[in-house]
Amino acid sequence: MDSTKSEPPKGSPEAEDGNIEYKLKLVNPSQYRFEHLVTQMKWRLQEGRGEAVYQIGVEDNGLLVGLAEEEMRASLKTLHRMAEKVGADITVLREREVDYDSDMPRKITEVLVRKVPDNQQFLDLRVAVLGNVDSGKSTLLGVLTQGELDNGRGRARLNLFRHLHEIQSGRTSSISFEILGFNSKGEVVNYSDSRTAEEICESSSKMITFIDLAGHHKYLHTTIFGLTSYCPDCALLLVSANTGIAGTTREHLGLALALKVPFFIVVSKIDLCAKTTVERTVRQLERVLKQPGCHKVPMLVTSEDDAVTAAQQFAQSPNVTPIFTLSSVSGESLDLLKVFLNILPPLTNSKEQEELMQQLTEFQVDEIYTVPEVGTVVGGTLSSGICREGDQLVVGPTDDGCFLELRVCSIQRNRSACRVLRAGQAATLALGDFDRALLRKGMVMVSPEMNPTICSVFEAEIVLLFHATTFRRGFQVTVHVGNVRQTAVVEKIHAKDKLRTGEKAVVRFRFLKHPEYLKVGAKLLFREGVTKGIGHVTDVQAITAGEAQANMGF
Repeated sequence: MDSTKSEPPKGSPEAEDGNIEYKLKLVNPSQYRFEHLVTQMKWRLQEGRGEAVYQIGVEDNGLLVGLAEEEMRASLKTLHRMAEKVGADITVLREREVDYDSDMPRKITEVLVRKVPDNQQFLDLRVAVLGNVDSGKSTLLGVLTQGELDNGRGRARLNLFRHLHEIQSGRTSSISFEILGFNSKGEVVNYSDSRTAEEICESSSKMITFIDLAGHHKYLHTTIFGLTSYCPDCALLLVSANTGIAGTTREHLGLALALKVPFFIVVSKIDLCAKTTVERTVRQLERVLKQPGCHKVPMLVTSEDDAVTAAQQFAQSPNVTPIFTLSSVSGESLDLLKVFLNILPPLTNSKEQEELMQQLTEFQVDEIYTVPEVGTVVGGTLSSGICREGDQLVVGPTDDGCFLELRVCSIQRNRSACRVLRAGQAATLALGDFDRALLRKGMVMVSPEMNPTICSVFEAEIVLLFHATTFRRGFQVTVHVGNVRQTAVVEKIHAKDKLRTGEKAVVRFRFLKHPEYLKVGAKLLFREGVTKGIGHVTDVQAITAGEAQANMGF
């Protein structure tokens, strides 16, 4: 007997796109029906870039009907067959009894379907880690990725530091990347079994790349660069339970809001203080999140059920801000954060991804290294198009506004070799014997047919967030646009002589050192001392390499 659902009626709450599928029951479908269900599962997996959530016992209109034990067992068996057919694994996230007019107990079951990765196309989420100095960012990442708890004296974070002075001071000054893998069954794959990064990538279906940003005020420029350049999907703001919102916490919160990066909050070090102190910190956070400037809906996660709901709500609404309270020493509630990260779906949909992939190749250069026997290597993000091994690209602009030809020799994603790079993915590209001295952060590598435009002068619509006096013509600021960071001078403020805190205007900037590659619509952030402002590029005055040379006095 086939008692599966019909197609969603028009106006049904179940979204046609997205990766959540409602099913009332899946009991003994006919062969034709089964094939149809498999096709539907492929579509949902494609929408979720390899992940889908099935809610069984729920009607198309979202009504929780529930199923008796036997029907639920049969439905899960069918779901298992469907998953096998598309090369996926299923994990039961949660079961729930429903109050329904019947003597028999009825349940609904929520199931995560995750595709076993093929050709390294694992789901990759980038999470920027923010928070005040000493709030425990590096320690938490050490505990999550190494699989062993901290000893309370910072043992866990030593695994993450890159520079000698960081180990000596216990403070992060550079941006470091840590990876946490989940396999298709939702189990954590990390370094605990002496695995290398390559092995973690090979056995993971989902990778969370943590971008550990500096918390100290002195390294604020590094933090801003991490947020604007690495295009994180979301941010984790760490707040120490015993100090509450202190130091750069407000600043980091402001940056995430200004750059429209969705974020969730982790309150750490709950083993160090009384329950009342933890509650006070959570209340303080809830107050700040509900303020007019934030408009966020705080959601305290205290159970596994909460964590599943939080992950789904967070992806659907950018205003929901989950709050976790945990300890990296005792390990209390650490599992809730892992459940959340495991279920968290991609925050961009597959349509946007497809559209980006059809555009010409553009790769932002964020890091430059020299690797023995490999040559020059650049790290960064592919913002559009597709990049393959052997591709011929041009890189620039140089100080005199030129673009130079180069060839991509090999590609690595999350420390393992990869043949094809798709829009939105971060990677390192080996360029062979290309002269490293010709490269700098802020450059782009693009398809030669793109004919990239460069500019020294551009206009942006800005809001002045904070300024001690008045902001006027001739003022110099550090401008951040994507991976570009350069000093610029204010040439003109349209329709006004000067700006005060909170005011909006269209401003013309001129770069002081060399031309840059900018796009209209790009988000912009600028700062100088206590002055801060945000906005977006509205106009770019394109120039040729010859004009750039003349302007720079070559």
